[in-house]
Amino acid sequence: MNAIELRGLEKHYKDFDLKIDLTLPEGCILGLVGENGAGKSTTIRLLLGMTRPDAGSVRVLGQEKAPLEDVGVVLDEPGFPDCLSPRRLGRVLAGIYKNWDQAAYDALLKKLSLPENKPFKDFSRGMKMKLSIAAALAHRPKLLVLDEPTSGLDPVVRDEVVELFADFTRTDGHSVLISSHIVSDLEKLCDYVAFLHRGRLLLCEEKDALREEYVLVQGGRAEIDALGGAVLGRRKTPYGDSAILRRADAPAALHQSPLSIEDLFILMVKEEDKA
Repeated sequence: MNAIELRGLEKHYKDFDLKIDLTLPEGCILGLVGENGAGKSTTIRLLLGMTRPDAGSVRVLGQEKAPLEDVGVVLDEPGFPDCLSPRRLGRVLAGIYKNWDQAAYDALLKKLSLPENKPFKDFSRGMKMKLSIAAALAHRPKLLVLDEPTSGLDPVVRDEVVELFADFTRTDGHSVLISSHIVSDLEKLCDYVAFLHRGRLLLCEEKDALREEYVLVQGGRAEIDALGGAVLGRRKTPYGDSAILRRADAPAALHQSPLSIEDLFILMVKEEDKA
């Protein structure tokens, strides 16, 4: 079973259109990469039933409506009541989720250095995100849906949080959809990567397959020009050019180097914008 299936999904606004097909296999982590305004949050809201699509279908854990008991959600703007402290929030959520694990919640509050009795309104953005992550994990979901969950966190805490998500998928049947513009986090974490740009998917493939399929080559401007339509993305500098090619199209005479997911995304987006 796939954890998520989006088929022909469309949402139209006055100045923005989203059209997307996306599949997340069960037991995997898929990273949705895109610049601000690319449509990541809209995709997640459609997935969760928070926004109605104009066309297409959504299936989450085999159901047409996301079973929220089994889905842990972290949105880019956590929306807990300002008056609640983490301790009081735990009591509220224990009455909502039948699988609520108080011991796991307490351990996460401690691990993430969250004060138990401080009201939510006095939290920094980073603290709010950490509390949202703790709450999402503590009701024992099968699927995590995470919208920019590492935004506002310092690098050390980001690394701890990324490890929490990796631990989550070590249990059979657990899956994660995570959106972010911090590509380095996704590169460490994900099995699959999808590039979303201006409401369209540029690609969606296994992370390791991307590294095998694409390569970065360096050469003079005339050498790169000669590659023509094989160039999928390009960076020009006064000292020579770099270009993304499929490995099969890369001339042996040009210097080749490994390609990061971040470079692949940035150069493909720039090439798309020129088209």
